Amino acid sequence: MRLCALRPLPKELTRYGLLGLTLAALTGCHSHYVSIDIHNTTPTPITLVEVDYPSASFGVDTLAAGATYHYRFKILGDGPTKLLWTDAAQQQHTVAGPSLNEGQEGTLTAAITATTATWQSSLRPN
Repeated sequence: MRLCALRPLPKELTRYGLLGLTLAALTGCHSHYVSIDIHNTTPTPITLVEVDYPSASFGVDTLAAGATYHYRFKILGDGPTKLLWTDAAQQQHTVAGPSLNEGQEGTLTAAITATTATWQSSLRPN
């Protein structure tokens, strides 16, 4: 049985390979995403909290009084956002949010009060 002898790589190939790996690591891939915090500022729990955004939605069944729900998502497509929830009196609420564009990244904050919600955004274009 004959074993293949390993030969060292030429210095140029090793040098350029390491240079390529270093450049790839420095530039890296960057995934654009939005981080959102939904604050329940009411004194009672709210239920069926949902955020609709272009091409998808997410939510949580219950958000305790004073609690914050954190979520990250990627925007695919352009369009409006909206926040929906049900209060302790079983009244449903819907509040329009900012319009989003594919590739944007940054942060959104939605603060739910007894009757409405306020949005704050810090989004950068793609």
